[in-house]
Amino acid sequence: MGKARLTRAGEAIRWIHEYCVVPGGMHDGRPVRLRPWQQTEIRRIYDNPAGTRRAILSFGRKNGKTSLSSFLTLLHLCGPEARPNSQLYSAAQSHKQAALLFDLAATIVRNSPKLAAVIVIRDTIKELTCPQLGTIYRALSAEAKTAFGLSPSFVVHDELGQVRGPRSRMYEALETATGAQEHPLSIVISTQAPTDADLLSVLIDDGLAAHDPRVVVSLYTAPMDLDPFGDEAIKAANPAFGDFLNAAEVRSQAEDARRMPSRQAEFENLILNRRVEASAPFISRQLWQACGADPLPLDGHPVYGGLDLSAVNDLTALVLGARIDGVWQIHPTFWLPGGGLATKARADRVPYDVWHRDGHLLAAPGKSVDYEYVAEHLRGVFDRQDVRKIGFDRWGWRHLRPWLLKAGFTESQLDEHFVEFGQGYQDMSPALRALEGEILNGRIAHGAHPVLSMCMANAVVKSDPAGNRKLAKDKSAGRIDGAVALAMLAGVAPLEDSQEIDIQAMIV
Repeated sequence: MGKARLTRAGEAIRWIHEYCVVPGGMHDGRPVRLRPWQQTEIRRIYDNPAGTRRAILSFGRKNGKTSLSSFLTLLHLCGPEARPNSQLYSAAQSHKQAALLFDLAATIVRNSPKLAAVIVIRDTIKELTCPQLGTIYRALSAEAKTAFGLSPSFVVHDELGQVRGPRSRMYEALETATGAQEHPLSIVISTQAPTDADLLSVLIDDGLAAHDPRVVVSLYTAPMDLDPFGDEAIKAANPAFGDFLNAAEVRSQAEDARRMPSRQAEFENLILNRRVEASAPFISRQLWQACGADPLPLDGHPVYGGLDLSAVNDLTALVLGARIDGVWQIHPTFWLPGGGLATKARADRVPYDVWHRDGHLLAAPGKSVDYEYVAEHLRGVFDRQDVRKIGFDRWGWRHLRPWLLKAGFTESQLDEHFVEFGQGYQDMSPALRALEGEILNGRIAHGAHPVLSMCMANAVVKSDPAGNRKLAKDKSAGRIDGAVALAMLAGVAPLEDSQEIDIQAMIV
């Protein structure tokens, strides 16, 4: 009696084991041994009685997504799934992401003598070809000018969860281009998108509704009723947890997210593969309170600052600081227009009048915080302290600058000591990372100032697909001006290993 004939998926698994090698890590160069869960996914794709048109695999990061994509790409380039003269593509949202899958596939080919004998690598154009079969694979990115004019039989959509909104020109171009193929196959491998309205979410929800038997969906996600920081939730979203996904490292990330709420949304989205918008409180109340020691005076130390100017009658904040004995000392002072302070307190449901009475809030004369008043205050600060740099939001600077000159600053002083600081991801992300680290390690003393504490409690972060962060006023429940000023201070101050560093904040 002869051997039982392998199924289509069985042939794919056998071929990967025989021809593919591990492209890195502790098992670099060894033959691949697909894990049981990976073999299950391959069987779902290739042994589907209806014939799979689209397969969606969604799980947390670092579960071998790119490696599995590379194995399947090579399977269709020169393995049992190869079709003569066919075109294969992988599509990503950036050149960098697109290069990752190509580089991994090329590494597998270089380290496998059997594959290296039949596949030609063209690094400069991110292309692999099998001349004997006439097959070609190329890595594309959404940053490319066009994907039209192609005719793919196999496509890997890499990290489609990074697409915001329900449409992607790259996705649509490649999917419509498969129409000329008899049995095209698209593989979507990605962590989840943050909202229901995003393209990947729409595809997953449609697939789970089972409208089309040719669409298979495998969604590894932590149920929302599970503790997000426990092993049960982590295992639900990460099939490689405790295997080639380092369990200790993931648990450490979970603990960071537990202590730092600003990281929880990102952790839930990227690690627990939950559909979570990446905005969250910047700092937990417990961590902030732990840094509530009385601050030391700034006298005799290099001072850095952040200035958040108000719009007519809003809160204005100036944060000055110096690192003393390795700790940023925080002296908050804020101001609001003196006219109608009690009315504003009732409207915002915040005790501005009480804080003013207790000396925690300055009241500027009139019904607005005039730039002349701010300029005169800054002149006094520079006369008393060794101020090195102050970061400021460029909004309103053209109105403040003339008053600073009138208050006695020279053009050279303004150019030397005042630094434009954007409120977007580019400037805010590194500043928030630095400030977060100081708070997490207890290297800030803010004296539990009530106005600053209110701003920090209201501060919410928003993340872009690359994980960069900024403070989002539109998502915050209340005023965050003090948090913005403190973040700008952290952004303009020298790094810790500089001899000039000192911090103590004074918010006005």
